[in-house]
Amino acid sequence: MTTSSPDPTASPEPLDSLILHTTDNAVSWITLNRPEAMNAVTWDQRERVIALLDEASGDPGVRAVVITATGRGFCAGADLRGAPAATGERVPGDVARTVRRGAQRLIAAVLDCEKPVIAAVNGTAAGIGAHLAFACDLVIAAEPARFIEVFARRGLVPDGGGAYLLPRLIGPQRAKELMFFGDSVSAAEAERLGLVNRVVPADDLEKTAREWARRLATGPTRALALTKQLVNASLDSDRATAFAAEANAQEINMTTADANEGVAGFVERRPPSFRGR
Repeated sequence: MTTSSPDPTASPEPLDSLILHTTDNAVSWITLNRPEAMNAVTWDQRERVIALLDEASGDPGVRAVVITATGRGFCAGADLRGAPAATGERVPGDVARTVRRGAQRLIAAVLDCEKPVIAAVNGTAAGIGAHLAFACDLVIAAEPARFIEVFARRGLVPDGGGAYLLPRLIGPQRAKELMFFGDSVSAAEAERLGLVNRVVPADDLEKTAREWARRLATGPTRALALTKQLVNASLDSDRATAFAAEANAQEINMTTADANEGVAGFVERRPPSFRGR
């Protein structure tokens, strides 16, 4: 794994208190916990989230992941406050390298996680925070949530895979409208556009996320992982490539205990009992 050098602006608070983590009923809960900063993420917090997603992929005891946050914000983006002034001459490629090692790695960690990932968006998701939510497999938003493509407001180009994610979710023209104007999009409008799966009252957000995560965590974990890979790759593939990938996924999946259990349950006319293997 490629890593950057530690960020001198990282919070002095213990990292475990800023990125909360628990595993409950085979669900890995990752909670951004810096509410006073609207959960804007620093270098070390980002690295912690990436590591937890990687751990979830390799842990057979984890069968689903939920990413959520505390306070009024889901994630206000990257924390750039207090960044030291640049010293020396900038070398061509420095910015691109920073983006690849930072925001893009975070989004890739969600897309590549071998377990289904739910975003439970409690409040404002801006910039890389919005892209963190959009990269998840399922998005549940509380009614007060807002999504903002802030980059153009600051004279910046979107990073963190925004120009990759949004056109695939809502089409290129809608994506350009959100990115060009940087308008705040309500949870209800985000649902209408197809950016989120479900909008719920704020008091029901955790309950709904737990119910969805429970259903995923009792499902055929390897089949879900292969399905995620097929869907994520489909828009970048031609038909022949997509069909070949589908056939290979079927071949792999039929070696799993859950596939055999699913077939047995169908033949025996009983609900299958999946173990994630």
